[in-house]
Amino acid sequence: MKLQEGRFIQGLRNMFSLRWDMADPDEIHNTIISGAKLQGTNMCILMLAILIASIGLNMNSTAVIIGAMLISPLMGGITAIGYGIATNDLTLSKGAAIRLGIQVVICLITSTIYFTISPITTASSELLARTTPTAWDVLIALFGGLAGIIGQTRKEKSNVIPGVAIATALMPPLCTAGYGLARHRLDYFGGALYLFFINSFFICLAAIVVLKLLRLPHGNDISPKALKKIHRNIAFITVITMLPSIYLGYDIVKKTMDNSSAERFITENFDFDGTQIVQKTIDTDKRMIEVALLGKKISSSDTNCLLYTSPSPRDA
Repeated sequence: MKLQEGRFIQGLRNMFSLRWDMADPDEIHNTIISGAKLQGTNMCILMLAILIASIGLNMNSTAVIIGAMLISPLMGGITAIGYGIATNDLTLSKGAAIRLGIQVVICLITSTIYFTISPITTASSELLARTTPTAWDVLIALFGGLAGIIGQTRKEKSNVIPGVAIATALMPPLCTAGYGLARHRLDYFGGALYLFFINSFFICLAAIVVLKLLRLPHGNDISPKALKKIHRNIAFITVITMLPSIYLGYDIVKKTMDNSSAERFITENFDFDGTQIVQKTIDTDKRMIEVALLGKKISSSDTNCLLYTSPSPRDA
């Protein structure tokens, strides 16, 4: 019996083992380093991805934005930062961080120029969706980062990376920040840049965790004392990064619940014979509902009934 239990447990370990089909450490090193280069093909693709993402956001085209996500090379630098920390190679991490910073600046400048000269100035829904990051974005970035680094460290490369690139969007938030600069909307700029930082940080954190678990060869550039300090700083940044997103997530959930209550109130109380709802406006901040009806005139008895059945300030 104990032998069978041992085999079962061992089978589970093998099933979920990260080291089972792990690529050679040198191959992992070369793959990650090549993805973080700031020259040649990567720079050409970066410029194209910026323009594609900016046009997609401007035209409110989801398909175009997804295309920009798929070809964006930004994730390579983020993964390289995590790889350097996981293998105690601070020189590698610093170099990757500098290159990533240059890419971010190029993205902001290029997208700002595009949105400055673009004749379409209205913020699309795709743009607005990247200005209010929440706790769900933290989870998406973390889980997506875990999937991405696991895929990069396998012997046989799978189709994980494209999916991660779509889920953990990096290019669209930067281009949205460029829109905020071009239109002097600092709230858009700050929200989009915060979303980019969330995605970047938690992808990097996921890379550090997985690469540590893989027990890759590491150097001795960092003393144990310095390593503890780095770990403390990472924990501190994690908490500081998550707090605003948790508050924004709570605010969105609250507004969604308020909207649901208001929708239910309208459905239950504005069903009059010979009338139909042609327009409704729900303002959760002002606690106000406006409904436009078309058809027969509402009787005074129905109006009085509405006064008595109106939702409380908490429900409307």
